[in-house]
Amino acid sequence: MSMNQSVLICDQVAPILNDILQKNGLKISYEPEISPEQIKEKIGNFDIVIVRSRTKITKEMIDSASKCKIIARVGVGLDNIDVDAAKAKGIRVINAVEGAMNAVAELVLGLMLSLAREIPRADREIRLGKWPKKNLMGIELSGKYLGIVGLGNIGKKLARHARALNMNIIGYDVIPIPDDFTREVGLVKTDIDTLLSSADFISFHVPLTESTYHLVNKEKFSKMKKTAYIINTSRGEIIDEVALIHALKEGKIAGAALDVREEEPDPSADAAVAKNELAQLTNVISTPHIGAQTKEAQALAANVIAEKIIMILRGVI
Repeated sequence: MSMNQSVLICDQVAPILNDILQKNGLKISYEPEISPEQIKEKIGNFDIVIVRSRTKITKEMIDSASKCKIIARVGVGLDNIDVDAAKAKGIRVINAVEGAMNAVAELVLGLMLSLAREIPRADREIRLGKWPKKNLMGIELSGKYLGIVGLGNIGKKLARHARALNMNIIGYDVIPIPDDFTREVGLVKTDIDTLLSSADFISFHVPLTESTYHLVNKEKFSKMKKTAYIINTSRGEIIDEVALIHALKEGKIAGAALDVREEEPDPSADAAVAKNELAQLTNVISTPHIGAQTKEAQALAANVIAEKIIMILRGVI
């Protein structure tokens, strides 16, 4: 495959991606604010299309992609790309699983600590002129049971971090979990219902598929401890938010930390976030989908995607 290729970059990416591609002779059109309508109009002119999470590549766009050979996501999931439509047209779809592993795992740790010690509440009340020490009796992570649903790259990374904090690890995945990893972190393999009923903290690391949509629903919340906390940094749609709001209000679980939502607003639509009922609950910590939002993760993901594109064009992979 020729290296004389044209590339459309639809989202903001680390500069190293442009640098590597340009040094290898590719022609870059960097349009990080491009609209869906503009993509559909222009996509036919490009051999390679690169996105992050903002841009959705639909079947309609792919139908217009007459030259396209590669669609790349500088990130983990592929649910913002119609993979089936791309494959049907012979377009390679790639992502950068390697980029976000540590960043997401560290965010989960931060969210668990924030839940355990009510750090956001402490900060908020001090800013209001209060000194709420007597009302902030927290818990320690050491010795607690962490249930990890999905033991892929990020789930494994989280397990290793949590084990260093002396947490006990319970794991569930539809894909077999390697025995050597199980021994490494002292993981107890179990079914999802046992995990939900046993864990003090539950972190989800699964892709969005038909089988994981609303994986956590009213029935699943009923199995959890009333003292349990859930953390979701994967995809918002795996949790039924109506059932989550009920569980939080009724004391079915102790709290939640969410980096993702079922419906995520445009970054400029701050009012939509303010009106969200979950954002108003005091036992919820919210972050705006920042799991992979570190300088290191973005640079690594950009580098990985650039290298994969070059290797595909050279016929190496």
